[in-house]
Amino acid sequence: MPRRVFAIAAHPDDIEFVMAGTLLHLRSAGYELHYMNVANGCCGSTVTDAATTAQIRRDEARRACELIGAVFHESLTNDLEIFYDRATLARLSAIMRDVAPDIVLTHSPADYMEDHTNTCRLAVTAAFARGMPNFPVVPPTAVIDRPVTVYHAQPHGNRDGLWQPVRPEIFVDIGPHLEAKAAMLAAHESQKRWLDQSQGLDSYIESMRELGREVGRLSGCFTYAEGWRRHSHLGFCAAEADPLVAAIKSECVFVEPRA
Repeated sequence: MPRRVFAIAAHPDDIEFVMAGTLLHLRSAGYELHYMNVANGCCGSTVTDAATTAQIRRDEARRACELIGAVFHESLTNDLEIFYDRATLARLSAIMRDVAPDIVLTHSPADYMEDHTNTCRLAVTAAFARGMPNFPVVPPTAVIDRPVTVYHAQPHGNRDGLWQPVRPEIFVDIGPHLEAKAAMLAAHESQKRWLDQSQGLDSYIESMRELGREVGRLSGCFTYAEGWRRHSHLGFCAAEADPLVAAIKSECVFVEPRA
């Protein structure tokens, strides 16, 4: 079975903002990429109705996904309807078992909005329940017996919902993939058009670059970076497991020493 990484984010364009550079490094390391937005982006417009907006944003996300050769997984909910509930968990858990990833990339446990934090909780529990036959999933899907390591991206603005700083423990140099990230983000044309018109020319792409620069400054060694924290190994993998760092550590990863 090929090594697989499963990026699970809340909305179309979240993966592009905080995960895509790392995904591209993992692709170069031989990983099969899987891409999923739990919500469909239906609230991301003040011009088109919810159904039209969801279709537009799905098509944009598919184009972004295709740019990196990832497997696209359909969304499960509307925006602002990502709840940590049994129904959503059962559906995501079935997908998790089907993908059988070695690495899960998802949101920070603390972020500025509940869709992000609930996506994180759902992804973590779906990974935890991957081998539990007594937890029914929808559709029924066989359990998997393989370890998985979960990593949390930086919250938006590198701060939690109370505006307290969140510092990564793993920094990934995204400079080599910055333009590919920008191309993925530009595929989300409706969002780029909306933000560029309301905030100034190219503000959408520049916001992504500035977030990368800020994490790069935190690293002290990269100009642009994505930041990660590794979830507890308990119930997921061996204590020493760190497949993300192991796969791409040569000159593109800095690991902050733990206290």
